[in-house]
Amino acid sequence: MINETVPNEFLILGFSGLQELQLLLFFIILATYICILLGNISILTIVCLDPRFHTPMYFFLGNLSFLDICYTTTNVPQILVHLMAQKKSITHAGCVTQLYFFVSLVGTECILLAAMAYDRFAAICHPLKYTLIMKRPFCVQLAGACWVGGFLNSALHTYFTFHLSFCGANEINYFFCDIPPLLLLSCGDTSLNEIILLVAGVFIGWIPFVCIVLSYIYIISTIMKIQSNERRIKAFSTCTSHLTIVILYYGSAIFTYVRPISTYALEKDQLISVLYSIVTPMLNPLIYTLRNKDIKNCLKKIFLKVLHLR
Repeated sequence: MINETVPNEFLILGFSGLQELQLLLFFIILATYICILLGNISILTIVCLDPRFHTPMYFFLGNLSFLDICYTTTNVPQILVHLMAQKKSITHAGCVTQLYFFVSLVGTECILLAAMAYDRFAAICHPLKYTLIMKRPFCVQLAGACWVGGFLNSALHTYFTFHLSFCGANEINYFFCDIPPLLLLSCGDTSLNEIILLVAGVFIGWIPFVCIVLSYIYIISTIMKIQSNERRIKAFSTCTSHLTIVILYYGSAIFTYVRPISTYALEKDQLISVLYSIVTPMLNPLIYTLRNKDIKNCLKKIFLKVLHLR
């Protein structure tokens, strides 16, 4: 039964102790958001328009860039508004929408990173069969499964989170609407929510993470058998960007969601949430472009063309 004590709006208290720094934080987060948009839109444009990048690896990279654009947009604009506003509130409907899309996109990225690891596994461990394994229809189906899995997972969490009793409490000690602060805000029994969160965390977080680890065990084992030092370095370079993102993203996301509510400490958890919701999406295009000569060369050509047109 839907609880009638859900507030009409929630007050966001994440910035209440940073009054003197709010203007500085506004410009830092705005600059970061602009970098996220420019970096990921650049990669997405290159991957879509340049036929040289119509390969499985870049197809998944394009999905990752689009994903990062979407999920930072679910909370960063609201964070910027709250930094400048006197009343830092969000409507009940807005909180539901933000939670649903944010958790959907976080879950999708967890599964997508596993799909990218499988692509690298197929490319390095089965190079002769790679084109047969990673056919375009299969890549589309794999990416589609990542998106569907993330959105179904979030629908479950959103439904049970907003069927909790809040007893009129509406102050969220966080930067945005997320599962941990809402569970702590509730005055009802959250044991079912915790079980769902832990079980879903196994399927959305831990199983993809274990698949990534297993993929890289096989990948590293295969690379070490390569006789040519040049080929070995090239093989490693195609994996290090993805592995760096996996460590940053999974470390912070699993820490946030896959643990009992009794261990939540929102003051510390807010810093972790900033890492996976703002910092990692900014680093994704930097890490991939700085370590990828093809993308760097393509960006240079585009930049030179723009200068020439001027």
